Amino acid sequence: MGAQSVISREVAVAAGAFAPGHLGELTRIVPFEMVDEALVQTGRVQARVRDLPSRVVVYLLLAGCLFPGQGWRQVWQRLTAGLDGLPVADSTGGALAQARRRVGAEPLRWLFDLLRGPAAGIGTTGVWWRGLLVCAIDGTTMAVPDSPASLTVYTKHRCNNGGSGYPALRLLMLVSCGARTLLDSVFGPTTDGETTYAPRLLRSLGEGMIVLLDRNFAAQSLVTAVATTGAQVLVRVKSGRHLPVLRRNRDGSYLSRLGAVAVRVIDCEITIARATGRRTGLYRLVTTLTDHQTHPAAELITLYHQRWEIETAYLEIKSTILGGRVLRARTPAGLDQEVYALLVTYQVLRLAMAEAPGIRPHVDPDRASFTIALHTARDLVIQVAGVITDTVIDLVGTIGRRIPADLMPDRRIRARPRVVKRAISKYNAKGTVDRTSYKATISIDILTPPDP
Repeated sequence: MGAQSVISREVAVAAGAFAPGHLGELTRIVPFEMVDEALVQTGRVQARVRDLPSRVVVYLLLAGCLFPGQGWRQVWQRLTAGLDGLPVADSTGGALAQARRRVGAEPLRWLFDLLRGPAAGIGTTGVWWRGLLVCAIDGTTMAVPDSPASLTVYTKHRCNNGGSGYPALRLLMLVSCGARTLLDSVFGPTTDGETTYAPRLLRSLGEGMIVLLDRNFAAQSLVTAVATTGAQVLVRVKSGRHLPVLRRNRDGSYLSRLGAVAVRVIDCEITIARATGRRTGLYRLVTTLTDHQTHPAAELITLYHQRWEIETAYLEIKSTILGGRVLRARTPAGLDQEVYALLVTYQVLRLAMAEAPGIRPHVDPDRASFTIALHTARDLVIQVAGVITDTVIDLVGTIGRRIPADLMPDRRIRARPRVVKRAISKYNAKGTVDRTSYKATISIDILTPPDP
């Protein structure tokens, strides 16, 4: 027999039945005391400590978001994989389901309200612009199980093929564009539109912020409501929308009014040149920043491109974390619990990424790989690593070291035609669809519309 190597290590976890309650290294961001306080504040502390205390169930729900392709029994096995030698309960699927129902959604919502907000220590590139926190509001939909219980709240989309396969849930988020952390979120059935949900996010807006909005949110009432919070607005409106010219500025913009709100209008022409040709589009931007000297039009046009960071956040949640899967829970109450757990998990990953030592001023946060953070967090859960810190506290951690060791390159300017990524039927496609991403150059011209 050849030479052998033996690797032994120690893990530090909670005692007794609480041992499986952890999230690997991410437990440092969601520590035991925080979860216990969430359970106390929402009245969900267990009456007696048994195999599945409420704290353990909360960590189980968060771990379920890290392993969305696994059943709850398999998630439990990953939480306990590194606890060799400890008396750990072999919980059945029925026991795990009963425990999740007992805990409910309220502790997860409490945790989300505590953790949401901008990340401290993140680089300034893309996060702040002229002293304003850059954020965006937008919405998306997520597929939920096609069960009788979920259909009492969530409906299927009508489409050309007679209807979607799954009911859908509408999710709206307020995101800090640079760090892609969650400032707030709201969700519910798709019977209500995005502009109906958006006012519920106003509680998280205030002075020192600028909100980027697309044309769907250009309603006069919503812009007025956002301006009332003290936050600034930069929204795209339809090019043909009538906005009176009250005074022209030297940078090509002009002052106008949107209802009772004084605004500044910027008309521009953006041209994208690729090897296959050129494409030009007209944009009309409206902002509550009326001083053209302190907030130049050309910078605002460039800033508006940051709105797409919220689309990347949705990609990270729906594709990177969930892998395009349908949510697990089959009841409205279970879906509330699962979505809040998903939002907490995403926020915790983003906060861990913000502590990476390579993400500092002058380093674009876009270069940090969310995929590396996610897979590292999964590994550390299985290893039960970094749950409780030693006397010498490692503020960076494994996740914080791996991200700067493998930063992504600076984002290149690329463009390609907008296409349907996943058609309902493969037979609906007509002709050849060009899915190539081309290198591109962008030119911006500010237009001066004629006086009425």
